[in-house]
Amino acid sequence: MTREKLFEAAARVFEDQGIGGASIEAIVAAAGFTRGAFYSNFNSKDELIIAMIEDHVEQSIRRNLDLLARHNNIADFLDALKTMDRSQQDPLGRSPLLHMEMILFVARAEKRRPELAERLRARRKLIADIVETTSKNGGKNKVLNPAWTGAILLALEDGFRLHRLIDPETTPSDSFLRAITDLQKAIGIASA
Repeated sequence: MTREKLFEAAARVFEDQGIGGASIEAIVAAAGFTRGAFYSNFNSKDELIIAMIEDHVEQSIRRNLDLLARHNNIADFLDALKTMDRSQQDPLGRSPLLHMEMILFVARAEKRRPELAERLRARRKLIADIVETTSKNGGKNKVLNPAWTGAILLALEDGFRLHRLIDPETTPSDSFLRAITDLQKAIGIASA
């Protein structure tokens, strides 16, 4: 429970001040804890950030695999994604700004990059598995390279997050899912 409250507080502080400007003192104050509570869970702000990223990837994989188990064709899966209650997601899943802050942190964390690249690969694999499963269940046995398709879709999602931050008036919150539907139609893999 303490870790989750620290995650939530850190998310608010990181969104407000940026990761670089956020102090442990500001995070614990936002959580209503002491420095001792922080240090009984994390050795540093970097360790907190890594834990938040790990938690995000684990929750994202679990949530999407659960959706895939219940909606195993692409049309149903996309509909389920569109109607999913995002308020229950972890802070990185709810906040495009925080998500971008974390991407920039990872890009700058040269020593941590290899272990963080594993999280990125796990997200790509998740998307590749979704693409492969929904394609097979939709009667398409030959799919574009699922791993490459996963990388493309993940980059597309991150791009729309960034665009939404910069220009929310012309980048609706469902832009990524709309783009997937349009791409399906354009390349002729739209489900029946």
